[in-house]
Amino acid sequence: MKLEVSSEKHLVYVEEIRNEMEDSAKKRGTGIAKRSSEYLGKKISEGNSIIAIDENGTWAGFCYIETWTNGEYVANSGLIVSPQFRNAGLATQIKERIFQLSREKYPNAKIFGLTTGMAVMKINSSLGYKPVIYSELTQDEQFWNGCRNCVNYDILMMKERKNCLCTAMLFVPENLNKEKKKNFESINNSNE
Repeated sequence: MKLEVSSEKHLVYVEEIRNEMEDSAKKRGTGIAKRSSEYLGKKISEGNSIIAIDENGTWAGFCYIETWTNGEYVANSGLIVSPQFRNAGLATQIKERIFQLSREKYPNAKIFGLTTGMAVMKINSSLGYKPVIYSELTQDEQFWNGCRNCVNYDILMMKERKNCLCTAMLFVPENLNKEKKKNFESINNSNE
């Protein structure tokens, strides 16, 4: 399986990705916000997504980056794996690679995600994300407008964007540095 940073050569997969996102949301009855072919095509063309392709050139998985609040926040969104490639650890590989790409492109940004899936929560936790309340996320109106297509949008608005059915998770680069420093000091103190 190849995980590639997207480029225009991957535009051939846009409709397949969009259709699978929509079908998956319907089957699971969960809140995956719908994205247009144009939106996904832009993410792919800009190199702001990861695409998994098998040795036969078959699309296997996808996830994209979106930036908010002038690059202060980055969301890793739209994680989807084609049904024939599920339950083999591909989602974890894609999430790890999109996280790495986000850190390369936006090293100081806070990286967040909203999910209803336990598997994604576990992957995010392994990458250093922590569950947070919604006020810790970007307050950019465009981000919240992206939730309009979600089946749970009415719940989000009824709760005044304070919470919803999704779990908010956040990775803060400064926290990683503080944690490393704390671990380093702990090791040094134990060696004295």
